[in-house]
Amino acid sequence: MIDLPSRLAPPRASAMLEALRGLGYTAGTAIADIIDNSIAAKASKIRVAVDWQAGGGVVTILDNGSGMDDHALELAMRLGDRSPLDDRTETDLGRFGLGLKTASFSQGRRLTVASKKNDTVSVLRWDLDYLLNNADGGWHLLEGADPQSAPLVDMLRSVDSGTLVIWELLDRMMPGSGGAQDVLDLLDRIEKHLGMVFHRFIADRRVSILLNGKAVTAWDPYLTGNSATWSSPRTPLGKRAKGAWVQAFVLPHRDHLKSKEHDAAAGPEGWNAHQGFFVYRNDRLLLSGGWLGLGKGRHWTREEPYRLARIQLDLPNSLDGDWKIDIRKSTAQPPPSVRTTLTHVAEDARERARRIFAYRGTPVTGPRREPVSQVWETTKVRAGVRYRIGHDHPAVSAVLSAATAAGGGLRADVLAMLRVIEETVPVQRIWLDTAENRDTPRTGFGGEPPSEVKSVAQTLFNSMIKRKGMAPELARAALLRTEPFDQYPELVATLTEEK
Repeated sequence: MIDLPSRLAPPRASAMLEALRGLGYTAGTAIADIIDNSIAAKASKIRVAVDWQAGGGVVTILDNGSGMDDHALELAMRLGDRSPLDDRTETDLGRFGLGLKTASFSQGRRLTVASKKNDTVSVLRWDLDYLLNNADGGWHLLEGADPQSAPLVDMLRSVDSGTLVIWELLDRMMPGSGGAQDVLDLLDRIEKHLGMVFHRFIADRRVSILLNGKAVTAWDPYLTGNSATWSSPRTPLGKRAKGAWVQAFVLPHRDHLKSKEHDAAAGPEGWNAHQGFFVYRNDRLLLSGGWLGLGKGRHWTREEPYRLARIQLDLPNSLDGDWKIDIRKSTAQPPPSVRTTLTHVAEDARERARRIFAYRGTPVTGPRREPVSQVWETTKVRAGVRYRIGHDHPAVSAVLSAATAAGGGLRADVLAMLRVIEETVPVQRIWLDTAENRDTPRTGFGGEPPSEVKSVAQTLFNSMIKRKGMAPELARAALLRTEPFDQYPELVATLTEEK
């Protein structure tokens, strides 16, 4: 190497660490970063405790992993001890050598790490206030725990080996004025985030995570146990992305889900936020939605019709550089070599999701593969899309037939009424309400008692028999091919001719 004129220009410790506090972690993402280290250390049980009192509190994260000796702990507490360019083991969830420190500093001003290996406990700590008040601006890694937190180190007695992370002076985790409900809301957000990020580890029982003594449950983003969920084959991305896999899922419409199941499937941030790609790195979830900047003509955005599309994308950590994985493990950018493949997969999933959204999960064919009669018909015209009421729908057809038989221009009045309804469909209001509420409007007798549904179905059933002379069996079959009664086969089966 050529010896060039140079000078040492180390950053001031307090200034550097204060700047790193602004990387954008939440409490949930910060704790998840610590758990990454526990999993990499082959921990099978991780206990997270958030003890909050008015004006402050403490967070502890204890694992039963392999632990560290004094030298390994010192390396772990340094910032950037390992280069991001270094090769990582297949189970390593880190990359930049900063996660432990940046995640911890994002929430509090004092980080203490105690680790036990071979019956020996080593303890080191960073204290941002100490660094701030130190005139030399040096990187003073303090020995031992602060007297206030020293008793917490005894938690390591419960494990043969492992590591304990302690956060104190939590000035950014919650405002000082936070009340009891704010603490409960914070714990709820943390629990949901951990259940989402580590759902594969928890579901496979590789790791158990406890938050304040309560086991964190895994969130299944794809409703794999529901027979109405559609999935594509699991497909490798090719030689240029060795070890990467993609698989698309389209979830059932809410009409096929129980209320609690639908609410749980929405995820921590809601249906729209979680549409798109779920990017995993060594089974750890990095991204839980979004379209990765894909799309033809313009980048796709999160839109209501595609809320049911979720695509899992698995990456090994050897592709971190190609995919531009960031320090917080919260962004990923597909390289040009795979964008076309991912676009094709996403286009198919989006179109399937759109069809299910538009038809409320109604199959395109009913019994004997006959088409389901829709009330509303769409027609594309030069000015856009028009919505028309189908005159062949049994409910509409029955009224038109009765109006024709009654004479006196009643049929013309009914047709005029239908045209007024067609021309005043509140499309913009429906779209606005849907976007604001992040939910689809109630349709198909949603939320109505069965008696209400049966009353309407019985009226149509009577009309088919009396006015059209249909046999009861044929009338029931016709209703099963009619929207929305095709969603109520058990109710339709109970209809009988009224004498």
